[in-house]
Amino acid sequence: MSFSDLVYAGLGVGALAAAVLPRVVFSRPFSMPMVFLAAGVAVQLLPLPVPVIDPVADRLWVEHATEVCVIVSLMGAGLAINRPPGLRAWAGTWRLLGITMPLTVVAVAVLAWALLDWPPAAALLLGAVLAPTDPVLAAEVRVGEPTDAEDDEDEVRFTLTSEAGLNDGLAFPFVLAATALAAAAGTGWSAGWMGEWALSDALGKVVIGAVAGAAVGRLLGWMFFRARAEALRLSEHMEGFVALGATLLSYGITELLHGYGFLAVFVAACTLRAAERSHGYHKVLHEFTEQIERLLTAFLLFLLGAYVAGGGLADLTWQAMAVSVLLLLVVRPVTGWVAQLGSAAGPRERIVAAAFGLRGIGSLYYLAYALGEDDFDGLAGQLWAAVAFTVVASVVLHGVTATPVISRLDRLRGTAAPGDPPP
Repeated sequence: MSFSDLVYAGLGVGALAAAVLPRVVFSRPFSMPMVFLAAGVAVQLLPLPVPVIDPVADRLWVEHATEVCVIVSLMGAGLAINRPPGLRAWAGTWRLLGITMPLTVVAVAVLAWALLDWPPAAALLLGAVLAPTDPVLAAEVRVGEPTDAEDDEDEVRFTLTSEAGLNDGLAFPFVLAATALAAAAGTGWSAGWMGEWALSDALGKVVIGAVAGAAVGRLLGWMFFRARAEALRLSEHMEGFVALGATLLSYGITELLHGYGFLAVFVAACTLRAAERSHGYHKVLHEFTEQIERLLTAFLLFLLGAYVAGGGLADLTWQAMAVSVLLLLVVRPVTGWVAQLGSAAGPRERIVAAAFGLRGIGSLYYLAYALGEDDFDGLAGQLWAAVAFTVVASVVLHGVTATPVISRLDRLRGTAAPGDPPP
């Protein structure tokens, strides 16, 4: 038996499992990501010639693999959202982005500095890479497929999906601040980088990403639904792989313009969704994107499980574990709750939206990217151990609790709790 034959068989089993598992685990207190994570651990422990991906040595491969997974997930999230963007309609999202996200970065950075005794740049990097959320890893807490009704999304699923769609791109300024701080530490702690960072990384690239994404989305919306030439009016041909073209186009153009491609992909998807909300082609695009996303996520989580079982957490300390646990059980729930004070959501919805800030593939991408810019005082192994442990803990914790919590919330939705808005 050759190793290549084993790989082909494994990929086949994985692809079939990615198709079957969502239906098998539906309404059960565990998720498909948990299964693939456990499968990676189990296979690595078997006496088989399974290679382990070393994210330090194989950093570039990890960066691009996670990058593709994130942008496909962002396109899927944007296409699934039925609610048109707006200040009031997306109020919960803006609160989580403007309050919870920066507070999370600061809180985790302070914890890493105090408990791990890391230099400020590495501590800030840990806070930045763990800031993005990822509802892809728990299907129960994200919106479903596109429909022609703008008000059929419950507040929790909508808020968590839209938050993740935007904070995957808005985490970049914090990551770049960490790399700039690391570079400045090597030249005498100059603060000269802050002005350029604020103007370019925190503002300019955000604007470029939003504008480029909206422009690409409008162009594709016209092409798909309103072009005079039938060959260009792709909505009439109902081909799902076009979603992949839209994803890569919006991401590539924005990166060429030195903007944030993650942000552009999500904005492009939302803009494309708004071009013709009642058309069934959105469902075709979303289904294709979801299938690709599921395969990529399963593959990466399998590798993450194998990495953990193969000694990937050897550099993990109890202090790093404490930071991760505090993030998941204290920092995110508290900052998420604070951000939603005074919002229209009821107390049950606020609690669930605050608690389910999953960490996932985006965190792995940002860490791989940042370590390509600076070695952060040789802390790569410890950073990977801390981030990998956090993602694994989040997948398990939220995978186990998502189904019972969301199911109970759905059952109680028609019963007003104290402070809940009337049904």
